[in-house]
Amino acid sequence: MYEVEIKVRVPLIDTIRQAIRKEGGIFSEVLTETDHYYNAPHRDFSQTDEALRIRITENKTIITYKGPKETIQGTKIRKETNLEIRSFPDADSILTSLGFYPVAVVIKKREYWTLGDFSIALDEVAGLGSFVEVELISEDDTAEMAARIDLLSKKLGILGERITVSYLELLCSKP
Repeated sequence: MYEVEIKVRVPLIDTIRQAIRKEGGIFSEVLTETDHYYNAPHRDFSQTDEALRIRITENKTIITYKGPKETIQGTKIRKETNLEIRSFPDADSILTSLGFYPVAVVIKKREYWTLGDFSIALDEVAGLGSFVEVELISEDDTAEMAARIDLLSKKLGILGERITVSYLELLCSKP
């Protein structure tokens, strides 16, 4: 599976929320997501542009691997594999026993919306501010997905600079 998405820093999430509602978007839930990121003992993920994290929310825990990013006109594309797990402490113990080591924790309040086959997240990220992510999942035609995201983002008024780095990279690059 490929995650095809844009991320834009926004001054007012309410404006985007209203545009999503106007277009028929469906609200799903609000979660606090605590993302524990790890680096590998055999290669540096900051150099290979990969990510390994355990995400903890109120209702589930998921381990995620993300492959290196590609970009098409500010749209980020990367392979993503997710596995729901039962226990953060057990997963953390397995990873650290294998030599993986924690590098950072990213905490955000995320509001989930759907609009057709689009997933839209309205994020308040601790230490970074407000963002909107628009995402499609694709098996193959990522260029078509990127074009569709462009059209929807313009329709919703998501017009700011596209950020192709992760929240982890943004936090790590803060002075």
